[in-house]
Amino acid sequence: MSSEEQLIRRARTDPRAFGELYDRYYPKIFGYVFRATTDYAVACDITSETFLKAWIKLGSFKWKGISISSWFFRIATNEINQYFRRRSYTPHTVMEQSLLGLSSWGNGAFPIDRSVNPYLRLEKLEEYRWIHTLLDRLPPIYRTVIVLRYFEDLGIREIAEILDKKETTIRSLLFRGLERLKKLFPPAATNNTP
Repeated sequence: MSSEEQLIRRARTDPRAFGELYDRYYPKIFGYVFRATTDYAVACDITSETFLKAWIKLGSFKWKGISISSWFFRIATNEINQYFRRRSYTPHTVMEQSLLGLSSWGNGAFPIDRSVNPYLRLEKLEEYRWIHTLLDRLPPIYRTVIVLRYFEDLGIREIAEILDKKETTIRSLLFRGLERLKKLFPPAATNNTP
């Protein structure tokens, strides 16, 4: 039995053990939710709701040899989808969050390297915002698989577990999502000079 599996068993009856799981996975889940919503307050709320639901439903969690983080990601994904269904979405920009001094989001989940030139930081924030705007134009399932794969750096197997789909389906969704995303990119500027 792995140490994580033992911790999960203890967490079913001991809130301190669940606290260990919370401390271990909160930054990762918060980072995912924030990147999906780009709204700090909403990310805090959704992440809190994710862990509350996980605590309540921990008895139903079945160990399959895969980290419990996949289960947390699944709950968070469902909460994100509910959020987008319930509300008209007007995101706060990453730039606004930075200017408000909220740069140490989620226990270091978004560290800002102060040694980098502020103009380069601004450029990266703008690039992130632009990519997020394009992702926001995709259907939710494509956006979700792309964010989990490329922003959260999860493997196909983990994403399949999170979304409760076959690995071949995830590969297909990823391929189709990336194809749709490519079509949203502006055409390359043509060089008309001789």
